[in-house]
Amino acid sequence: MKVFIAGLPLEVNEAELSAVFGDFGPVKSLRIIKDRETKESRGFGFVEMVNDDEAKEAIRCMNGASYYGRKITVNVAEDKGGPVTTNGGGKGGFRRN
Repeated sequence: MKVFIAGLPLEVNEAELSAVFGDFGPVKSLRIIKDRETKESRGFGFVEMVNDDEAKEAIRCMNGASYYGRKITVNVAEDKGGPVTTNGGGKGGFRRN
């Protein structure tokens, strides 16, 4: 299960976050999203855990928790990579008559 984390303090690195989520179960992958130009954290990331029940427990325990004095949001990641729809896709967002 893929988990979304928002509100991450900028000083948190991937190794530390992996260890935190690793307390709930094995971490399959982890990525803190960084700015393309500055390479600094954008304050959110994704963790993919091997076991769904362990991921749900991590969400339950960590959502709303204080991490380095900041309240973090942790929930199931939404899949944004869906299929392209045919209603106007690729035409600039307006209909030509």
